[in-house]
Amino acid sequence: MIEFCSLASGSNGNCYYIGNETDAVLIDGGISNRRFVERAESVEVDTTKIRALFVSHEHYDHVAGLKSISHRHNIPVYFSAATYNALSRRRRPQDYKLFAGANSIKVASDIEVFPFKKHHDAVDPYSFIVKVNDSYIGIITDIGVADSVCVDSFSKCRVVFLEMNYDYEMLQNGSYPQYLKERIHSENGHLSNTDAISLIQNHSFSGLSHIIASHISAENNSHSIIEKLIEPFANRCCIELAPRFAAGNHYVIDD
Repeated sequence: MIEFCSLASGSNGNCYYIGNETDAVLIDGGISNRRFVERAESVEVDTTKIRALFVSHEHYDHVAGLKSISHRHNIPVYFSAATYNALSRRRRPQDYKLFAGANSIKVASDIEVFPFKKHHDAVDPYSFIVKVNDSYIGIITDIGVADSVCVDSFSKCRVVFLEMNYDYEMLQNGSYPQYLKERIHSENGHLSNTDAISLIQNHSFSGLSHIIASHISAENNSHSIIEKLIEPFANRCCIELAPRFAAGNHYVIDD
């Protein structure tokens, strides 16, 4: 059995849960412990199984609650050294470990986490592929461009939380200042709808079963646009748009 759920996704906070019958991990801790507990309880996620919390980068929407979540639930937090050093002292958890480069981390007997470098405007940003039993679950968000390392990681995934941050026309015609538009659209910004769709079309694992559209902009995207773009894939896999202010569906599937 494998299970997975978005507990928060977007610029207001990010937190993703992946596990099996006995163990689980979190990717990012960008919401308060109170919201983390409320959302986990709302979809019957068992927080006592969590063995580690991995941090992708130091931006507030990925680290806002990680210290309290770690402390309240006795969960060690994994960082790259540069990401840890980029945090203010008040945000650094007491129980932490450092990972080095793309070396995998064995969290439990049947859970292994594979970090990979990504393009984003942070000091040392990573995305993660989590191997649960024999399946790979990707958390690929906050990524400006899908380079060869990203493509290779994505192509293994049975399940993927994939960023569909913005619609290009909405971004260009929206109210954001020009510098912010350029930052979002840059190679160190976010993944657009069209870039995400291209990744699915050209590099999907043959056994891809679930796509959770993630980190969706509230200002520069719309669910109707994403739903139209992703509709052609609905006959081959389950599709969800991760909500911004609530937990998404808690999936429990056979591996």
